[in-house]
Amino acid sequence: MRLARLLAQATATLAAAHVASPRADAELLAAHVLGIARGRLATAPDPDRTQEKAYRDLVARRAAREPLQHLTGVAPFRYELLRVGPGVFIPRPETEQLVMWGLSWLRANDIAQPRVVDLCAGSGAIAIAVAAEKPGATIVAVEASAQALPWLRHNAEAGRYATGSRVLVVAGDATDPGALADLDGTVDLVLTNPPYVPLVARPALPPEVTDHDPADALFAGEDGLAVIRPLIGRIATLLRPGGAFAIEHDETHVHVVPSLVVADGRFEQVEAHLDLTRRPRFTTAVRVGAPSRVAD
Repeated sequence: MRLARLLAQATATLAAAHVASPRADAELLAAHVLGIARGRLATAPDPDRTQEKAYRDLVARRAAREPLQHLTGVAPFRYELLRVGPGVFIPRPETEQLVMWGLSWLRANDIAQPRVVDLCAGSGAIAIAVAAEKPGATIVAVEASAQALPWLRHNAEAGRYATGSRVLVVAGDATDPGALADLDGTVDLVLTNPPYVPLVARPALPPEVTDHDPADALFAGEDGLAVIRPLIGRIATLLRPGGAFAIEHDETHVHVVPSLVVADGRFEQVEAHLDLTRRPRFTTAVRVGAPSRVAD
């Protein structure tokens, strides 16, 4: 069967190029070219000559460490498929834990029609996941990058949302006090995955990241906190009393980010959380004010 041989060759090529998941990537690219789900490859017919050439070309690009998501044009995030490509940060599965916490917090506090803000929204992964899973939510997605905004707007318009939910896109700097000033003191929940990678970590990152993810979505100064520091104060101003937030950060920030949140003086219930790989990944807190139950 020619498809089986092609998959074996592609897997070997990607493994030799030190791609982290060579077999999975080989299969996902084949499914993409054939226009079928990955699970149907075992019973799929052999590709025609045009499909075979397209597949070999994509495998070569993946072996050159072009991100898989750029080649297929989509990135899965929770139950959604987001359009991604050059100029926008590719959402990672670790961020799904942050979204899960936010949804749990909304349920625990019985907020029927929450106002949620996604700061540094990028592709819109967080905003769209919340809108798709929380009926009645209004989510405001804020992004400053001119390259990322078209991807965000496309995903926001194409999203399949729960009843009554919607995503509003705002072009602006998430740390700017003027951005969303009309929402100050009224937001129930802020979720954010800001730039946080320390510049000193750049040499250790794979080429898929350093060569293709936009630098302004990754790096935030030598210590990785150049965006998080001003963002904490902005979040405090946006939230209503009793509102909550979750902010993703580098694993080396496991102590410093909670300390920065405490130092602001306007938060309580400050907690650090682990990601899917059991590494420290995000911090949550509640705005001082009305009592608020903590999500499980």
